[in-house]
Amino acid sequence: MSSVPLDQIPAPHDAATLTLVEQLVQWGRRRIEERVFRPGMRMPSIRKLALDKGVSRFTVVEAYERLVAQGYLDSRRGSGFYVRERLANVTAIERRGQSANAANGPADAGEPLEPVLPPTLDVVWLLRNMLQTSTHPEKGPGLGYLPARWLDGELIAGALRSLGRQSGAQMLGFGSPQGFLPVRQQLQTRLAEFEIGATPDQIVMVSGVTQAIDLLARLYVQPGDTVIVGDPAWFQMFGRFASQGARLVGMPYTPEGPDLDALESLVTTWRPKMLVINSVLQNPTGTSLTAAQAFRILRLAEQYDFIVVEDDIYGDLCPAGYPATRLASLDQLRRVIYLGSFSKTLAPNLRVGFIAAARDVVQAVSDQKMLVGMTSPELNERVLYRVLTEGHYRRHVERLRARLDGVRDKAARMLERTGMRLFTAPGAGMFLWADTGVCADALTAAGHEAGFLLTPGSLFSPHQSPTTWMRFNVANCGDPALSSFLTNYLDRVARRGTAAGA
Repeated sequence: MSSVPLDQIPAPHDAATLTLVEQLVQWGRRRIEERVFRPGMRMPSIRKLALDKGVSRFTVVEAYERLVAQGYLDSRRGSGFYVRERLANVTAIERRGQSANAANGPADAGEPLEPVLPPTLDVVWLLRNMLQTSTHPEKGPGLGYLPARWLDGELIAGALRSLGRQSGAQMLGFGSPQGFLPVRQQLQTRLAEFEIGATPDQIVMVSGVTQAIDLLARLYVQPGDTVIVGDPAWFQMFGRFASQGARLVGMPYTPEGPDLDALESLVTTWRPKMLVINSVLQNPTGTSLTAAQAFRILRLAEQYDFIVVEDDIYGDLCPAGYPATRLASLDQLRRVIYLGSFSKTLAPNLRVGFIAAARDVVQAVSDQKMLVGMTSPELNERVLYRVLTEGHYRRHVERLRARLDGVRDKAARMLERTGMRLFTAPGAGMFLWADTGVCADALTAAGHEAGFLLTPGSLFSPHQSPTTWMRFNVANCGDPALSSFLTNYLDRVARRGTAAGA
């Protein structure tokens, strides 16, 4: 069991109406509910916490005993206090994932180990804190989107003003299940620039890539089906597939991209229903597919008859001429289902994305979309149409790329100065994948106490095993206090290791 790091635990705030014991109880409950202190983790020792907080040991004991009585902690004689697994907080997704694992049974000797479904609450903790950190992105090197000051609110405000001058009657209906036709026609033009041939009836609008994954999981994944995802990869989809009873299998990555020898072994063993992959500027490694890699993936998909879901949400951050190949440009939507979105370049809350696929797939997705939510908001789609057709979006994206180019190397050098090792040095995009050399979960917890939102690498794996890797958003790494925190934390861990070795 790993213990909770003490390096950055703040003293409780003064409160005239709260006793010291009540302040400690409030502090402990908040950290447990925020998932900083996770089930099974050992709480700080009585002596250390009393010293750190400047209170008596009796005060700490009383606070811990109250947390035991309230169901937050377990007391283990001779060992200390540990965070209790609180069954009321286990989500339906976790329960269904556990049932699916139990149904699969233990792996036979000599077979690959059964992949472990992810504990979704960890992802929920991160998403909750991402929303809380959105107003202070300089404190969020683990955020998954660009800071608001980098985006152009006037693009959206101008589009809304244009819509406001039109008759409001056109906003009163349900809209089309496939989405606003003019924006689908505009997307046809944009996809042609990527050499992807898609007519408007091969495109369906959705409320972001998250909804796209949800609809595809509902349509194509049955309990017991295998879905291959990156290891590491975008964590939010893991819980969605797990809720369908899917078996998640991780495809490892190298600094050159996905390990295709490993992928071939996985598809031979597991016979997957689906592969989900970022082809361009993969989250979190920043790698992109070469043409040779893309061809090999499509050959495997044809040979073993699985669907390829290509998530190109970061495509607009990739400059023209950058060495990257889209699977859909080679496959032309015969087997590949292509996903796109504008949340990374316009606004996270605009929630407009799309699926481009074969006509029968688009029809099935449109029908499923009606069943779970009728139509997507046409107002948002009309806003996107205005933004794309009024001539400013392309220049806006070019400015974003230039700003990322201006901070990426600085962020990389800062991380390396702290002693971290980069997975690779991408020439575009917003993420760096770095080996911290220490437990990333513990570093995340210490960072949270210091006011920084970090994203541990464990969340990016379908196994969610402890790891030393961590994702950094280069746009949010400029705060000097971040560099100081990382340096001091890693130095302290190194000194402890040296002392323990001595």
